[in-house]
Amino acid sequence: MSTTLQLHPEPRSVGQARAWVVDELATIGREDLADSAELGVSELVTNAILHGDPPIVVRLGGTSAHPRVEVHDRSTMPPSVRDLTDDAQLMATVGRGLGIVAMYSSTWGAEVSVGGKVVWFEPAVDPNVARGATNGEIFDLSRRLDALVAAAGEPEGLVTVRLLGLPVRAFVRYRIWYEELRRELRLLALNHGPDYPVASELSQLTLQVAREHRQARGFAPLDAAIAAGHASVDLEFHVPPSMPASMGRLKVMLEEADAFCREQQLLTVEPTHELVMVRSWYHGEFERQGWGERALPWPGGYDA
Repeated sequence: MSTTLQLHPEPRSVGQARAWVVDELATIGREDLADSAELGVSELVTNAILHGDPPIVVRLGGTSAHPRVEVHDRSTMPPSVRDLTDDAQLMATVGRGLGIVAMYSSTWGAEVSVGGKVVWFEPAVDPNVARGATNGEIFDLSRRLDALVAAAGEPEGLVTVRLLGLPVRAFVRYRIWYEELRRELRLLALNHGPDYPVASELSQLTLQVAREHRQARGFAPLDAAIAAGHASVDLEFHVPPSMPASMGRLKVMLEEADAFCREQQLLTVEPTHELVMVRSWYHGEFERQGWGERALPWPGGYDA
């Protein structure tokens, strides 16, 4: 299951977010977290209204054991941290933001990417007013990938991979699902790695594939086809020699993640049959052609 609430950038949205998060926590039997979640989401939605770019979306992620409240917006500016351990700041009425969130959470953080940012927290059963705002993690995906690419150096002997008749609209939906799952697994691995070993392994693999994607050539025509609204596109990529094997491994692990999502009652949406088809073909073509086999065209349709 995946639960989200889209908000307008206006003051009444704060109250809507508070009521929504209380209802969603009750649905999964976590009423014990309602007070902390209300206070935390109020601060994050207020910050998104004042400093973010719409659309603003609130999402409940994680698992029933470790639910997580997220606020998404399109701004790529990292949230500023203000430590509330000082008495004078505790008396402040504005600018408290993440300090309040830190007090009422067991852990919090933010992830910044080219599409915007997500600020998240796990509500605490017992708030800790003495807790400062320094226990969070701000993760910049682009900077992390820049560092990984620099450390790897230029790949030698690029491999050619052709995708024939890629279904553009279905691929966009798959990419959105994949990014949601990638972030979900990274956060589970970060905060509860020993409890979810599959999440830890998949999180590392998605970073490796993202690094290889950065080193590849030929993705501009895909972006152009998406922008133009084309139904399909033929593509030719030149990728690092390690990428076909990585994509094959990722395909297998994403199939394992489907079962993991169900067994752990992950709040991330399960892929539809269409997305599973796109995933199998897309990753499979990289793997097959890495073995030297010929390209096979997309076997499905192109309905919107």
